[in-house]
Amino acid sequence: MTDDATGPMRRVPQPARSTALLLAVAAGTLVAVGLGVYGRLHEPSSYALNLAGFSTGLAAKAWLATGAFVLALVQIGSARLMYRGAGAPYRVATLHRWSGRAAVLLTVPVAVHCLYALGFQGGSARVLGHSLAGCFFYGVFVAKMLVLGRGGAPRWSVPVLGGVLFTALTALWLTSSLWFFTTSGLTF
Repeated sequence: MTDDATGPMRRVPQPARSTALLLAVAAGTLVAVGLGVYGRLHEPSSYALNLAGFSTGLAAKAWLATGAFVLALVQIGSARLMYRGAGAPYRVATLHRWSGRAAVLLTVPVAVHCLYALGFQGGSARVLGHSLAGCFFYGVFVAKMLVLGRGGAPRWSVPVLGGVLFTALTALWLTSSLWFFTTSGLTF
């Protein structure tokens, strides 16, 4: 059975559930590979994204990613309340949706900076891990959004994809923001 935003519980055959998840993961894989190929083939411009209030593009990237990571922690906490089974209040679900939206919005300028200014790189293990995690993050994001928008996927798929998404963002934060803060300090 599935419970979606459009109505009551309805029975969905198991093969349809597997197909919905498989198609979402396939689309996410195409996005991840597409970003990686584009980042590798694109000639990096070395032009840094610079937002008002930040001293450098790398500082902007580090702080925006940190904001996304903090919002992802809110996502984990609110998801835990929602999936606990006790029925979370409506405001917890609202917090979960809006913190997720805000987190993804914070990652967009970071991804644009990475793709256009730096490209997909593998000069060191940290940089290669960061490039791979960035492509993987957006692939998992696409898969999760496709599963979330349809009622046909297995119920466990949304929390599992959410956990994988959090793990990818954590890897991104560790290989970029934490590295930046430990080498440059907490500069804006």
